[in-house]
Amino acid sequence: MRNPVTGPEATVQNMFAQSTAVLTQPSPATFERYERGGGLRSALTYVMVAAVVSAVIAAVFSFLHTDVTFFGQLFSRLIGVPVGFLMFTGAVYLIGRTLFKGTGTYPEVAYTFALFYVPISIVMTLLGIIPILGWLISLALSLVLVYFGFLAVQSSMNLRDQTQAAVTLVLAWIAQAVVGLIVAAVVGSVFAVGRAVTGG
Repeated sequence: MRNPVTGPEATVQNMFAQSTAVLTQPSPATFERYERGGGLRSALTYVMVAAVVSAVIAAVFSFLHTDVTFFGQLFSRLIGVPVGFLMFTGAVYLIGRTLFKGTGTYPEVAYTFALFYVPISIVMTLLGIIPILGWLISLALSLVLVYFGFLAVQSSMNLRDQTQAAVTLVLAWIAQAVVGLIVAAVVGSVFAVGRAVTGG
């Protein structure tokens, strides 16, 4: 069923099958085949699967770290993963459309990125807990995310110029980082003021 705002609906099972296709046949053409297979609601549902997996694993293994807590890891992942995804894909859409006249829609961008982001991020979470090798695996998979993001930008925003696609991706990452730092600073200030007021 197609929603005029969020796009068509897709089940998690269908999205998993589509993820398998784009991961095993990486190209803008493959992404193009599936970018209208679902919409924003489907993308967010799929991303929440990754958020839940990440949150549970991070919380369960929080005892290995002295600077984090079980519930801190749980809620930070449940909130941070979808918010970060929305921020980044929103930046891709706005930058691609404003600077390079991309013709994709935001639901198409979100859905396209979800197809590769969710399975790769779940693998990163699962393998990231391996001592010593975890961070090397995460680094390698981060590069894989960049590669698939490059393909997804070309498809979802209809940017066939590879330089434009690359610039869009880099600027979106910078925009997400800046906004994230601002939000973190504001939240930190609020907690600092709260502690000062309560005498904590």
